[in-house]
Amino acid sequence: MIGYVTLGTNDLARAAKFYDALLGELGAKRAMETERFVAWAAGPGQPMVMAMKPFDGKAATVGNGTMVALAVDSKAKVDAIYKRAMELGAKDEGPAGPRGTGFYAGYFRDLDGNKLNVFFMG
Repeated sequence: MIGYVTLGTNDLARAAKFYDALLGELGAKRAMETERFVAWAAGPGQPMVMAMKPFDGKAATVGNGTMVALAVDSKAKVDAIYKRAMELGAKDEGPAGPRGTGFYAGYFRDLDGNKLNVFFMG
């Protein structure tokens, strides 16, 4: 159902480097790019994550209550992706671990302050 999500950035080159490394851990590669955005996907027809300079030319800001959740297939993968995000300079918003019954997640903010999590259900 979700085609893509966009995350605003004020430094596209920096954001692209961060997401090349982070989303590469999930098997995603650059699927589209222009001078205003870069999009990653795990394959053709798969949902995309985009880092983008705002269309209106104003500064990108963080949406309060907005978060992108990245699904993975194991708790070990949650741990690995969360750790990689921290290595890439992300800010901790809740370390990887159990969150209730059957939900395991780690929360972080990217270099522009956008909130993401990586999670496993099961």
